[in-house]
Amino acid sequence: MTTTEERMQILKMIEERKITAEEGAKLLQALSAKSEKRKTAPIDNEPRWLRVRVTDLDTGRNKVNVNIPMGLVTVGLKMGARFAPNVEGLNYEEIKEAIKSGAQGKIIDVVDEEDGERVEIFIE
Repeated sequence: MTTTEERMQILKMIEERKITAEEGAKLLQALSAKSEKRKTAPIDNEPRWLRVRVTDLDTGRNKVNVNIPMGLVTVGLKMGARFAPNVEGLNYEEIKEAIKSGAQGKIIDVVDEEDGERVEIFIE
C-alpha cells in the first residue's frame, strides 16, 4: 500500500469515527516517520545483501547464485526453507540470528554430499 493510500485510509477512519482525531494524528506521524526511514540511505557498514550460492561439487559450477536485498530477507529465508527444507547442517534460525546481530561475510558453508552440492550464504 502506498503512503498516499495509507493516509487516505487513516483519514477515512477518522471521518467514520472508528478512531479519534488524536489517534489518527499518531498514525499519520508514525506513517511519516516510516516514510522518512525509507528515504535514508543505509550506513556504509550496514549489510545490504544476503547472497546464496549453490555450487555443484563435481563440476565446480554455480547452480544458484542469488542476491537478496536485506529488506526482503525474511521472504528469502521462507523461500529457502521451502525449497531446501532438509539440507543437513543448514539452520534457518542460525541465519536469522546472524542477520539480527549485524554479522557480515560468510555465515553458512554446508556441503551436501548426497546431492553433490555446496551451499554458501553471505551477508554483504
